[in-house]
Amino acid sequence: MARDKVAADPAALRGVLARRRAAGERLVFTNGCFDLLHPGHVRYLEAARALGDALVVGVNDDASVRRVKGAGRPVLRLAERAEVLAALAAVDHVVAFSEDTPLRLIELLEPDVLVKGADWGPDEIVGSDVVRRRGGRVERIDLVPGVSTTELIRRIRDRA
Repeated sequence: MARDKVAADPAALRGVLARRRAAGERLVFTNGCFDLLHPGHVRYLEAARALGDALVVGVNDDASVRRVKGAGRPVLRLAERAEVLAALAAVDHVVAFSEDTPLRLIELLEPDVLVKGADWGPDEIVGSDVVRRRGGRVERIDLVPGVSTTELIRRIRDRA
């Protein structure tokens, strides 16, 4: 069932989201690498989902993660990360993107609410202008201090 939430084709997902929007639902979008899912991710996604009726999570593909995070990442392959994300109750749809930023995906899916972590400045959030121009809003969510994939990897290495 969780894998049913993973969209293989962003254009097909656009159609699904258009029907949800026509039914009066508010669509929320966020994105990230989501490598080694941890409680900070879970809390972030739950907070994002609370801002609307359906949460779409854009996830960087493996090559994009390597470019953004560096050598040795991701720890989990795209299919694994997408399946774990889709298993969360807060997540309605998961879709991958190969670019370094989700701008093309945001333009295609036209979310009503764009969400990023509060570690991103308001002027740094990719796609914020696109969402606002359509009458949507951009929200920043506080992160859980001291919890990150980088920190988890450090802890694992320290124990090895």
